[in-house]
Amino acid sequence: MSTWHLYLVRTRSGALYTGITTDVERRFSEHQSGGPRAARSLRGKGPLTLAFAEAIGERTRAAQLEYALKQWSRKRKEDLVAGRLRLQDVDV
Repeated sequence: MSTWHLYLVRTRSGALYTGITTDVERRFSEHQSGGPRAARSLRGKGPLTLAFAEAIGERTRAAQLEYALKQWSRKRKEDLVAGRLRLQDVDV
């Protein structure tokens, strides 16, 4: 069974995109390429930087956290990126 990760990608304008994957490096590379496997919302918004990534474990938990983070304010996401907030403290 693969370990799932939650990650945040920062766009040129500073926006944060949230996603989950089993291979962060591969997925980030797909986003950077802007090709057919890149998220549509990231195409043409580079350069992209990987702002945050953390191993979560099971896909269900990763998907729950992804959904929760997509509801967060920008400030709360920035707190996570800066280390002022930890995913272990998040209830979903």
